Amino acid sequence: MLARLAPVLFVFLWSTGWVVAKFADQFADPLTFLALRYVVAAALFFLLCRFTGVIWPRNRETILHAIVSGFFLHGFYLGAVWWAIGQGVPAAISGIIAGLQPLMTALAAPYLIGERLTLIQKLGLGLGFVGISLAVLPKVFAVDASAIPAFAIAVNVIGMAFVSYGTIYQKRYLKEGDIRAVATLQYVGAFAVTLPMAFLFEDMHIGWSFGLVATLGWAVIGISMGAILLLLYLIRRGDVAKAASLIYLVPPLAALEAALIFGEELTLPMMIGTAIAVTGVYLTNRKAAGA
Repeated sequence: MLARLAPVLFVFLWSTGWVVAKFADQFADPLTFLALRYVVAAALFFLLCRFTGVIWPRNRETILHAIVSGFFLHGFYLGAVWWAIGQGVPAAISGIIAGLQPLMTALAAPYLIGERLTLIQKLGLGLGFVGISLAVLPKVFAVDASAIPAFAIAVNVIGMAFVSYGTIYQKRYLKEGDIRAVATLQYVGAFAVTLPMAFLFEDMHIGWSFGLVATLGWAVIGISMGAILLLLYLIRRGDVAKAASLIYLVPPLAALEAALIFGEELTLPMMIGTAIAVTGVYLTNRKAAGA
C-alpha cells in the first residue's frame, strides 16, 4: 500500500514548498527561515527516533555520509533555490530549472552508481521535460528577462545540480540504516551549511507571529519530515532516476495550488503540459514487461 501511495503523497507534499516559500518571505529572510526550519526538523526527528526506539548508525562512516548527503539534498539545494528566488528569479523560470533535476540525475546515474535506463524510460524523461516546459513557458515569456540577475539564475541551476548529486549520493552510500536516523543527521548537515550562509548574506530577520509559526509548522512537519521520509523511501527502494522523475509533477501541482490560494491564472498550455509530464513520469516509472 505504501509503495503505491508514496509517490502521490510525496508529489503533493513537496509541491506545497512553493506556497510555503511565498508565505515564508513575509516573515523572515529566506536562508534564515531555512536554518530555523532545519534545526526544528532535526530536533523533532531526534525526538521521534528516541520515542520509537530507532537504532542509530554505529560507525562514523555512515554518520558522515548522512550528514554530507544533507549538505546537498537540503542545505545547498534549497539554500540556492530560495536565495535565487529572493534575488528576483520568478517561480516560472525556477520551475523550468527544476525540470533539469531528473535529466541531470538520469545522465549522472550510469556513471556514478551504474543505473541504466531503458529506451522507454529515456523517452519518459524527455516527455516530462517537454511537458513541464510547455506548462510554464507562457509565464516565462511574460517575464522581463532584463530584470532577472543572470547570477541568480546560475545559482538556481547549481541548486539543481546539488540535489541531483545528493540523490545519487544517498542511493550510493546510504543503502542501510533507519531512514529516520538518516533524516535527523541530514538536517544537522543542512543546518551546518545554511546558518553560516544566512549570517553572511542576510540580516537574519525573523518576524515572530502566528503566521510564521503556522508556515514553519507545515514546512517542518509536512515537507521536511513527511515529504523527505517519502523521498528517502522511494530512493532506497527504486532507481534514483525514477524517483527524480516525480519532480516533473511538482511545478504543475504547485501552480494549481497557487491558483486556489493566491488566485493565479491556470492556462490551457499549463493543462496540456501537465498531461504530457504525467505521461512522461508514467513511462519512466512503469515496470518493464516481464519484470
